[in-house]
Amino acid sequence: MTGPIRDYRLAPTWRVLLIDLGIQPSEVLRVAGLPSDMLTQKEVHATADDFFALWNAAESLCPGVELPLEVAKRTSAETFTPELFAALCSPNAAVALDRLSTYKQLCAPVRMELTTDDAGSLTATLRWLGATQPTPASMSTMELAFMVRIVRMGIRQPVGPVRVSLPERPANLGPYEAYFGVPIETGTNAAITFDADVLQRPFLTSSDELWRAFEPNLRQRLATLQATSTTRERVRGALLESLPSGSASVAEIARRLGLSARTLQRRLRTEGVSFNAVLAEVREELARHYLANTDLPCGEIAFLLGYEEPNSFFRAFHNWTGESPQRHRQAAGIQPGM
Repeated sequence: MTGPIRDYRLAPTWRVLLIDLGIQPSEVLRVAGLPSDMLTQKEVHATADDFFALWNAAESLCPGVELPLEVAKRTSAETFTPELFAALCSPNAAVALDRLSTYKQLCAPVRMELTTDDAGSLTATLRWLGATQPTPASMSTMELAFMVRIVRMGIRQPVGPVRVSLPERPANLGPYEAYFGVPIETGTNAAITFDADVLQRPFLTSSDELWRAFEPNLRQRLATLQATSTTRERVRGALLESLPSGSASVAEIARRLGLSARTLQRRLRTEGVSFNAVLAEVREELARHYLANTDLPCGEIAFLLGYEEPNSFFRAFHNWTGESPQRHRQAAGIQPGM
């Protein structure tokens, strides 16, 4: 990846969480290939890929543990982060989710895209930011479970969503469907829906005074974070989310970023790159990842990269690497899927 890589603040609760799970932070960092003193620094910043490496390492060291559910269940008012308190001091779940959608990216490389239907139900869809590799499926599951935990903490009742959708359902499905209270569907993106009744129930943790105390600092941190983000980075993030659903046009990516297609292309030109160049860069990185780390058939990989038919993918891959996808996969020692 070229260009600057954005850092996100890593919550100090990571260290406590790992210890509570019975694993040593130093061992997690070793497995993740991260600095050994990373979790003891006063203020820790990490890239999206660092987050993913940390999560994957923790999961590998917790065999038999449903890590997404454990993390969500251990979230409490004592697990202090400004973003968590901003949500809990909201008047209701609708406001809490809106605040999380705005400020969540201050402590993790993820954004929540909110949509409301005519009946007043609200759907939060996860959009992962700034990564150069696919998001761990269980990390998306954890974020949805975290939202449910916040709503239940605020209302102080075992309420739940009316719909949960994941790109990849957990292998051990039972505990997750018991936690969410609904069947887990398979969809393009991780998403969760709450109905109007749950959204409007008052939070017993509501505090306008606390919100007024936290808001100025949150707004300042958000402005600082956004100021360091290049258009190229934002386009890369949007493409990583959109390609599996076949939405790779400049118009669609511009819409996701809240820009016109013309403005998006102009901003990319000022950074010395074109939209098509960024698209090709992301496709090549994802293609190499899928070929080396999965047994997905090449036709399915072509679909995940947003190609309408496999031959277009084969030609593009040969232009990037000088070899066919099959030959590249054989060199990596992976047997192709059927």
